[in-house]
Amino acid sequence: MTQRINYMQQSPEFFNKLMEFSNAEKESAIEEGILDLVHIRASQINGCGFCLDMHVKQAKIHGESELRLYHISIWRESTLFLPRERAALAWTEILTKLPEHGVPDDVYDRVRGQLSEKEISDLTFSIMAINAWNRISIGFKSVPGSADAAFGLTKAGLN
Repeated sequence: MTQRINYMQQSPEFFNKLMEFSNAEKESAIEEGILDLVHIRASQINGCGFCLDMHVKQAKIHGESELRLYHISIWRESTLFLPRERAALAWTEILTKLPEHGVPDDVYDRVRGQLSEKEISDLTFSIMAINAWNRISIGFKSVPGSADAAFGLTKAGLN
């Protein structure tokens, strides 16, 4: 598989703004480990190989265990995730697969039981960002692993 176009070169102003938007996550009320889970889960749902590859490697670098990485797709059945992480994963799924009639109150109430309003707001922007990256990477067939050196992902030891 080869990438269709280099969107970074073709639209640098948009690419740089999206990078800036994503980099703002460093100031998020949501901790890095949960953001890793969110990025991975949204990428799984959307079928984005490039982003899934990237975020699994980032999570590994950030200290995430391999078993928990394997369990992200089955987080509801797994005993490895805390209630706060489950809330973030539930919010990720509902916003990534938007139901026809919107987000049900019971889902929001469960998430609100674990996260503050600021955390839900920050998390929502993170979910928006990863979904944007998924769409551009899928649309232009970004090759998984092709940016490892540029993003320092080779230190994950998953080449």
